[in-house]
Amino acid sequence: MAAPHLISVRSDSDIIAARMAARDMARSMGFSAIDQARIATATSELTRNILIYAGEGTVTLSQVQRDGRSGIEMVFADQGPGIAEVEQSLQNGTSAGGIPGMGLAGTRRLMDEMDIESTIGVGTRITCRKWLS
Repeated sequence: MAAPHLISVRSDSDIIAARMAARDMARSMGFSAIDQARIATATSELTRNILIYAGEGTVTLSQVQRDGRSGIEMVFADQGPGIAEVEQSLQNGTSAGGIPGMGLAGTRRLMDEMDIESTIGVGTRITCRKWLS
């Protein structure tokens, strides 16, 4: 398995870098073109959220194995303000601050798993996984 790929997020160009790195990793792992697009879209959305809400953070891309399955894991971390109402932010049609985008609910639909850890004043860590079919 390849070493994890860490991307520092500080500008709009880092959104593109994270998206391309996620798509490249997914392609090299054998994900279908549709799943590559899902992974790239989720990466773009969550990386953009880091910039909008926290100003900077990191994206870590890794290959993972569990229960005989292979997949990609993407961790989006920041030290921003945190999400006050995580469950509310996962409701359809809800976007924090009214910012255009697919929101956390739309991103969650693209992934097989999505976990959110957020503490007000400390930051947010979102972990997403997509498994090879």
